[in-house]
Amino acid sequence: MTLYEQVFENNKKWVAEKKKTDEKFFEHLAQGQNPEFLYIGCSDSRVSAEEMTGIKPGQMFVHRNVANLVPNNDNSSASVIQYAIAHLNVQHIVVCGHYQCGGIKAAMQPADLGFLNPWLRNIRDVYRLHKTELNAITDEAKRYDRLVELNVEEQCVNVIKMAVWQRSYLQNKTPEIHGWIFDMQTGLLKDLKIDFNKILKNIQEIYDLGTDKIS
Repeated sequence: MTLYEQVFENNKKWVAEKKKTDEKFFEHLAQGQNPEFLYIGCSDSRVSAEEMTGIKPGQMFVHRNVANLVPNNDNSSASVIQYAIAHLNVQHIVVCGHYQCGGIKAAMQPADLGFLNPWLRNIRDVYRLHKTELNAITDEAKRYDRLVELNVEEQCVNVIKMAVWQRSYLQNKTPEIHGWIFDMQTGLLKDLKIDFNKILKNIQEIYDLGTDKIS
């Protein structure tokens, strides 16, 4: 049996297991979703949001792309965030990067990567903003890891810049923003515990889109 064929066998087993514990599992699933989380992660095939968090179907709205970016000109991530906040009323937005990220490594190489260039430029912009700190790290692997963390932080800031988030946060103090890292060598998630209120106060006069101030 090929891996492609195995997928459908796995699906049948999954359906049977779900019905074994809850005969009406799929009836409930079909009624709609009410996720508490929006998860923005990397497309890397080794990083599965639901599996590593233990989140159940219906609890997490997921968007993935190369290097977990939220570029200001990307309609895909923007529409996901708009829908998650304005229609699904998520309470938490997580941007999750991972160490050994191929997109991060590619962006740090002085190479022409064709169609990938404009996408990876977003990561190179993060490098430019933090060049002094990153260039001071002599160990190349540690420099990559630090850029992974800084990229997560900057993508979270990109969410904060969006009008849909600012409107919701002004009214409801939600959704909260979180920056996570997945460490493949340990399997553990790491909360970067970024002080977004401090960051917001520093950039608010530039990116404030509301009539009131976010405190």
